[in-house]
Amino acid sequence: MKGWAILTFAVLLASHGAAYQHGRSVERANAGEASAQRDSGNRLAEVIGERSARQEETRRAAAQEEARAHAQEERTIADAGAVDADAAGQRLRSETSQFAAAVSCPGQDTAVITRGQTATRAAMVLSDLLARADERAGELAAAFDQARVAGQQCEREYDALVAKRAAVSARE
Repeated sequence: MKGWAILTFAVLLASHGAAYQHGRSVERANAGEASAQRDSGNRLAEVIGERSARQEETRRAAAQEEARAHAQEERTIADAGAVDADAAGQRLRSETSQFAAAVSCPGQDTAVITRGQTATRAAMVLSDLLARADERAGELAAAFDQARVAGQQCEREYDALVAKRAAVSARE
């Protein structure tokens, strides 16, 4: 009987040990599965985040390229306007020079000749002043056009960047 008791005790001990080992292996399998799901979810979130970041970068690059293209069109238009203005300025300077040359008063009277020479000098000075003012106005207009186009390009790029950030902030 003592042998049966030892044998029963040994069988009981072995069955409890086997049950314990089975429980541990089931627990490890459950923990591994949970870890795999967590890692899979983390990787999925990472992939989605990377994809979103790439899409945002692509959108920003497209917005910048669009702003650059629009600015180039505006520069082309401004340059064409500057060329037209320069041509008009050249015509105006030419006409004022011709007018200044034509102001002289021919005649025999020295007083009339003196007044004619004075009027010619005054017309030449005014013609020169007009030419200088027109040239400076053209330079300032060109500088203004370049600054305006660059400022508008910067504003469009900034607005495109801020609009996306606002949309992202609203979602969060």
